[in-house]
Amino acid sequence: MTTTGSEVSRATYPSHVVVQQQASGRAPGGGRSGPGRPQDAAPTRSPAALALVLGVPAALLALVVSMVATGAAVPGVLGDAGALVRWGLPVVRATGDLAVSVVLGTLLLMAFALVPDTAAWRAAARLAAGAAVAWVLAAVVQPVLSFADIAGTPLTAPDLGSQIAYFLTEVTPGQVLLSAAVLAVLAGTVVALGITSASGAGVAALLVAASLVPIALGSHGSAEGGHHTAVSGWWLHVLGVGAWAGGLVALAVVGPQLGDRLAVVARRYSALALGSFVLVVVSGLANGWVQVGATASGLLSPYGALLGVKTAATVALGAAGWAHRRHALAALDARTSGTAQRAAARRPFWRLVTGEVLLMAAVVGVAVALVRTGPPPSAAGDGPRTLAAQLTSDVVPPLPATLPRLLLQPAPDLLWLVAAGALAIAYAAGLRRLRARGDRWPAGRSVAWFAGCAVLAWVTSFGPQAYIDLLFSAHMVAHMTIMMVVPPLLVAGAPITLALRTLPKRRDGSRGPREWLTVLVHSRWARFITNPVVAAVLFAGSVIVFYFSPLFGLALSTHLGHELMEVHFLLTGYLFASAVIGVDPSEWKTPYALRLVLLLATMAFHAFFGVSLTTGNELLAADWFSRLGLGVDALADQRTGGGIAWGIGELPTLLLVVVLAVQWSRSDEKEQKRRDRAADRDGDAELAAYNAMLAARSGAGRQEQ
Repeated sequence: MTTTGSEVSRATYPSHVVVQQQASGRAPGGGRSGPGRPQDAAPTRSPAALALVLGVPAALLALVVSMVATGAAVPGVLGDAGALVRWGLPVVRATGDLAVSVVLGTLLLMAFALVPDTAAWRAAARLAAGAAVAWVLAAVVQPVLSFADIAGTPLTAPDLGSQIAYFLTEVTPGQVLLSAAVLAVLAGTVVALGITSASGAGVAALLVAASLVPIALGSHGSAEGGHHTAVSGWWLHVLGVGAWAGGLVALAVVGPQLGDRLAVVARRYSALALGSFVLVVVSGLANGWVQVGATASGLLSPYGALLGVKTAATVALGAAGWAHRRHALAALDARTSGTAQRAAARRPFWRLVTGEVLLMAAVVGVAVALVRTGPPPSAAGDGPRTLAAQLTSDVVPPLPATLPRLLLQPAPDLLWLVAAGALAIAYAAGLRRLRARGDRWPAGRSVAWFAGCAVLAWVTSFGPQAYIDLLFSAHMVAHMTIMMVVPPLLVAGAPITLALRTLPKRRDGSRGPREWLTVLVHSRWARFITNPVVAAVLFAGSVIVFYFSPLFGLALSTHLGHELMEVHFLLTGYLFASAVIGVDPSEWKTPYALRLVLLLATMAFHAFFGVSLTTGNELLAADWFSRLGLGVDALADQRTGGGIAWGIGELPTLLLVVVLAVQWSRSDEKEQKRRDRAADRDGDAELAAYNAMLAARSGAGRQEQ
């Protein structure tokens, strides 16, 4: 799914919504033989085979109709590379979009729904491998066609090779396409070699998702800003479409091999598709707002018309999926005695799958035509005007950064808003399950978790985030809040304990959320990084490594560096807070004395870091801050940031000391109560044995004298 420059933020897709139901138990057929595992079912022809065969033609037909209707097929005014390039590039894009969606969706279905080493698993692995080959071919061909289209150079030009080489190595859109092609080849090769385990499917899905990052980074917003929203929104949109559309195709392919387990796998897919639908809708609305806004000229433009068609299809698929999937999934549970009766009971489900596959393929074609059409001039604008806006690819917020602005200035980052919202929703779902079965959960843990989610959403999408690339002081507010304030609140919520108490356990050999959580928590890598000493070193040492190396400049000047910085500081803060005050189960039984030593050591370290910034005369990332042209004394602002680092760093640490002291005291009280109960049961045998030992030593000493 590789598009260039400004085009990538305009690729949008439809989705559907399905009823989320929980699958449990074991049904015969569709898996590997053995205790607690299903047996392979006899393969049959897929009832949705016709839709799979007609899916690509449907996408191409929708692409052609949309391009003709919007004028996107008309030769360019400044130059035309010919009909082969003008039509071939959208076809290659559509092929790549369909292929990568199938790869991602199939891998997710394998990782979360299917049982390894079964007929259905092997069919899914073959589908993923075939789609990966198509994706790689499209990713390799697209840079050539993209250059010819941008430059208006026919493919028969004598010096085409040297021009393409310069484009791919020296020009930013070309570098983006080259990076995407290289990553696609790497990820596609891994998938094409065959996936044999759920862990392999999960790792491969992560590689595919990572390979889409370069194209997302090529996205940009309109003249009114929105670069961060466009980048995060496009990437999330593609992930949501892949999980939904690709997963649906995979389900249609492996369905005949599932036998009576079709209902189980379909429900697991439904849970995944429901979340994907929400993700696609939210990211699609955000991208649409960035590109056309709410102006009449934008909505009535050819781009706005195609966007309206795509939106209508999304709504239609969502409504149909929600209304019909209830009955279709219920029909899969029908217990009938004969093969004909079972086939009849499943017919509504397969009709729905067939219709969805055809419609989704057609809308992918519309989406590619949407990219080719381009947004209206009123939305695209003339680009940023100030130097700071050019460097940050966004609108410069009002200056000076007063306290109200640092608290309320909006700077939405869709990636973090979705992450914070997902964490809050998942926790609330766990609480609901506990209440449904009559179990209790400490209210303080819930308050701490939801407060942590709220602070995370605020610090990544409001207030200091608006100024994080412009002012060192705002950057330090965001950094210290993400690293020192959010993690202790999340740790206090005991999310792993809640998950283990509420997530169902599977017994058919597949991996659900509980199994994946268990694998990750008990992995050797997790054991290493959760070591209290390692967590403390990462927590304190990464600050020095980050700020006194080129990493700080990369975080300021690149969106990927910015996001990775926030992810790193959040994770290292969580690991350290968990090692010090964590209540979740851990393989490390750290003495409270060592916890206190580590906490005080990091407190002293952060104090030293803050003081060094406050008194220092060397400007960090001087090349970046000197080019912004904001009229701000960058060195004075850095010293202010040092004071903020000292203040925000010490206050949460002092609170952690108080919490640790309370936990230590309660632990001693529990130990003393345990000893008292043991003494009551055995007549204080431990004390009697100790006194007897002292008496024996005393008697031996008198005999020696």
